[in-house]
Amino acid sequence: MKTARVNFLGIPVDALTMQQTVQIIDEAIQTGNRINHVVINAGKVVSMQTDKQLLESVISCDIINADGQAVVWGARLLGSYLPERVAGADLMQELVKLAAEKKYKCFFLGAKEEIVSKVVSNYKEAFGESIIAGFRNGYFKMEEEESVAKQIADSGAQLLFVAITSPKKENFMYAHRNLLSKVNFTMGVGGTFDVVAGFTKRAPKWMQKIGMEWFYRFAQEPKRMWKRYLVGNSKFIYLVLKQKLKQSFSKKSK
Repeated sequence: MKTARVNFLGIPVDALTMQQTVQIIDEAIQTGNRINHVVINAGKVVSMQTDKQLLESVISCDIINADGQAVVWGARLLGSYLPERVAGADLMQELVKLAAEKKYKCFFLGAKEEIVSKVVSNYKEAFGESIIAGFRNGYFKMEEEESVAKQIADSGAQLLFVAITSPKKENFMYAHRNLLSKVNFTMGVGGTFDVVAGFTKRAPKWMQKIGMEWFYRFAQEPKRMWKRYLVGNSKFIYLVLKQKLKQSFSKKSK
C-alpha cells in the first residue's frame, strides 16, 4: 500500500479523503492484507512531541489520517496539502456499513460494559448479528492485555475498533500487533462508542466544518475537558506558528 504522505511537525500524515481511505481498507481485507490505522488531532500532536512511546506507536501505523480540522489547516499553513479531515468517528461508521455490505465481521473493544453493549445492540438492530465477531469493555489490567488480544484474534474479526483513551489504545495495538495480525484492520476510535450508544452527542455538521467540534465537546463536559482542549489547543497553535517562523527565516537566509 502506497499513499502520498506529508510531514506535519515531524509526524507523517496520509493525504487521503474518506472515500480513498475506505477503499484502501476494503482492498486490504479482500486481499488478506493488514492495516493498522490511527487518527491524529491537535491534542495527540502535542502529546507526541514529548511521549516517545506514543510517537513510535503512531508512526508505525500503515494509515495515519488527520482527524482534527486543525491538523488539516495547520498542514496547509506550513505548505503541505491534506485534502480533508477524515474523522475517526465518521470512518468507523463508514466501515461498519461496509462490513454489512461485504459480510465482514467487527470486534468492538472499549468503554464501559453498558456502553459497548449498547453499541453492539444498535449495530445488530441496524445491520444484523452477522457483522458482530465479539465485544469487550475497556477495563482490564496491563497483565490481562495479552489474553484480550488473543480473544480478539480468535474471534474471526476482520475489523477491530478500540474505544480506549489515548495513548493506551495506540500502545495496546502496537504492543500486541503480532497477536492481532489475524485481524485485517485495527483502529482506535476514542469516544465514538459513547456517541453510537447515545450517551453523548457530536457537534452539528456546521461546527465540525469550521473546526469547532472540540468546543462543542468542551461545552458538554467543561470540568473534564478544559485542560485537554484549552491548554492543548494553545500548545498546538504555538507549535504550528513556531514552525511557520522557522520556515520564514529559512527562506530569508537562502
